[in-house]
Amino acid sequence: MCKGISFRFDAFLFILTTGLFTPAMMRSAILPWSGSANAQVTSDGTTNTIVNPNGNNFTILNGIEKGNNLFHSFNNFSVPTGAWARFDLINTPNITTIFSRVTGGNVSNIDGLISTLNSSNPVSLFLMNPAGIVFGPNARLDIGGSFVGTTANSIKFSDEVEFSAVNPSASPLLTISVPIGLQLGQNPGGITVQGSGHRLIAGVYTPLDRSNNPIGLQVGVGNTLALIGGAVNFSGGIAAVNGGGHLEIGSVSDGQVRLNATEQGWVGDYSEVGQFKDIQIAQQSLLDASGSRDSIQLQGRNINFTEGSVALLQNFGTQPSGGITVNATQSLNLTGNTADGRLGSLIQIENLGTGQTGDISVFAAQLSIQNGGGIGTRTFTQTLGGNITANVAGLIDIDGFAPANASSIATFTSNSGNAGNLTVSTGNLRILNAGSLSSITRGSGQAGTLRINAEDLIEIAGQNPITFSPSQLLSATISSGNANNVFVNTSRLVIRDGAFLGSDTVGTGSAASVTINASKSVDIQGRSAGSIVPSRIISTAEIIVPPTQAGFGLPPIPSGNAGSLTINTPSLHITDGAFISVKNDGPGNAGDLQVNANSIFLDNQGAITASTASGNGGNVRLNLQEALLMRHNSLISATAAGNGNGGNLSINAPVIVGLENSDIIANAVQGQGGNINISTQGLFGLKYRDRLTLENDITASSEFGINGTVDINNFGIDPNSGLVELPENITDPSQQITTGCAAGEGSRFVATGRGGIPQNPTQEIGSGRTWSDIRDISAYRKTGEVTAQIPRSPEVIVQATSWHRNAQGKIELVADKSPTQVQQPLNCATLTRS
Repeated sequence: MCKGISFRFDAFLFILTTGLFTPAMMRSAILPWSGSANAQVTSDGTTNTIVNPNGNNFTILNGIEKGNNLFHSFNNFSVPTGAWARFDLINTPNITTIFSRVTGGNVSNIDGLISTLNSSNPVSLFLMNPAGIVFGPNARLDIGGSFVGTTANSIKFSDEVEFSAVNPSASPLLTISVPIGLQLGQNPGGITVQGSGHRLIAGVYTPLDRSNNPIGLQVGVGNTLALIGGAVNFSGGIAAVNGGGHLEIGSVSDGQVRLNATEQGWVGDYSEVGQFKDIQIAQQSLLDASGSRDSIQLQGRNINFTEGSVALLQNFGTQPSGGITVNATQSLNLTGNTADGRLGSLIQIENLGTGQTGDISVFAAQLSIQNGGGIGTRTFTQTLGGNITANVAGLIDIDGFAPANASSIATFTSNSGNAGNLTVSTGNLRILNAGSLSSITRGSGQAGTLRINAEDLIEIAGQNPITFSPSQLLSATISSGNANNVFVNTSRLVIRDGAFLGSDTVGTGSAASVTINASKSVDIQGRSAGSIVPSRIISTAEIIVPPTQAGFGLPPIPSGNAGSLTINTPSLHITDGAFISVKNDGPGNAGDLQVNANSIFLDNQGAITASTASGNGGNVRLNLQEALLMRHNSLISATAAGNGNGGNLSINAPVIVGLENSDIIANAVQGQGGNINISTQGLFGLKYRDRLTLENDITASSEFGINGTVDINNFGIDPNSGLVELPENITDPSQQITTGCAAGEGSRFVATGRGGIPQNPTQEIGSGRTWSDIRDISAYRKTGEVTAQIPRSPEVIVQATSWHRNAQGKIELVADKSPTQVQQPLNCATLTRS
């Protein structure tokens, strides 16, 4: 052993002095040397621990027994390759838990077997070394109970006793109580798990085949395998629990991790932790909790799955499983593929039994899924699949693809069990370059409900440049099961470069309803380079290309119905061939399409359509507060081919403009044309015609059937704008008309002005002219005899002597007395003077 050490140390000095030193070479030189130097198990003498070596094998006896607890303390604890360290309980057969600490300050290098022997109970083992623990590729566990590997400073018990590895005493305080927590310091050592990686085999519609995987670190049925320390690194390592167990990976700095006892064993509670460190799962590493009633929990700062690494839970039993929970205080990243490129880094649950499978819950500040990585639940039985919930404060980025699969968050069913629901809450969501957020059914069970909430922006863009499969947010069916509803809530929604959002069927099941609420805008743009399929929002039944039909065993024509589509937003822009649609290419009906917005802008073949091949066309309703603008061959249609009837089309907008051969149609072929109802204050460019032309047309024709109707209500004046509220009190007309004006005294009524009623100031000036008399009235003049007039006495003016204010508030002059005692009759002149 000394020669080996000297050789390695001399080699290291040679590299250092010749300038060939690199950090990577230092790691490769020091780790084997460290393992060789510490390939031993030695007692520190504080707990009556006896270690009997036999070559590189070690038998561990005695310790201090307290009730069902057994305490061991070591100066060093390392197991070399191919060797074993065995806890022989022949002298302590009744214990259930072994608590062991390493106090010498050296990393524990485990590349052999750790086992227990001669116990009358399943025995759990705690291995605590604050300096760090390295599990080599040959490390194995053969214990009857749970295993907790930790770099904590101490283990805390329910009676407040601490079993410390940094402050050992000659006579440590020990207890019969149960452990309740691990106390980690500010800079705990790391935990490393090495191995050759998993051998999972992926299929498109089949479960992951895990039969060829190496064993790795593993515990038995109903137990916990926990690795809780500083930074945790898996390099091709495998950690597994089988049947009713729990797998816990925690990366902590400065805080206490509570241990809660459950049916699956101990589960970590990190609510009292102040700081976290990183977890790296790399080089096809595997966290496997397959069986019945299993669960996985990961807790850290940045959690990274790379190079095809996987966290997997396959449920085989009749009992419900516990699911997978990932908590990353900063970021969760899944990227990279296996060596053959067929499997990306995954977090996945598969239900192969009759028990209810668990859910996947992700909590992070950022979530990134790249290069074919994924988060998913799949059910292959009659039982409901697991749900996925992602709460991400910042950005969710789903980007890219591997040769066999796209980056995704998805739920799936291939049997009568329904796929799980998918709920995402985030600040921003980006789905790029063939990324996918979806729920799909390939069986008789229905797809899951999608609820997507993004505080600011949802952007869906791009396609796979090889297969042209698009980026998508989708609920779909490719069999007899129905798709499920899609709910999207955001401030801004952008769909571009051939991507799409919605619900689809290519089988006998029906598409579902899609509801979009965008508080600022929805913008759908064009297609990607080389693709003929533009960006779109849909709920459709589509015919797909024959090679895809053959590859997936799909019918040539879908028979399910399309679903409905509702968009609520202030501003909707559809440009460069993009469209929103409730199309049905089969015998089923198209759904209804409704947009509630302030304005809609269609440009360069932008379209809003509801069409069917032989069923009834869907209805289109556009309710706008401001304007509809259509330019450059844009289209709004509700049409039907074959025997179907065209759908009805209703547009309510203050201003509607159609330019450059833009059309509004509700046509049919053999069925009846649909009805078009347009209510507006201004219709510009568009004109009703009985057939389509190169102009801007409004038509509801049928080629061989009955034409539909077109009803255009063009309100020039808003009736509400000129209404005047009438007074509630009614005026007595008898008090308003004088009775003193005789017909013979020349009374007359004169009206002046242009004639008619005043025009609305918001209306354009009309072309009508007021009436004028242009006759020569001299022909109508006649000279008649002068009729003698009865002379009247001149009016006597009376001097006013005082004044007063009358009941109406007017000033009146008052004379002392009238010059005559006879009251003069009231006449028109008198009324005028008063």
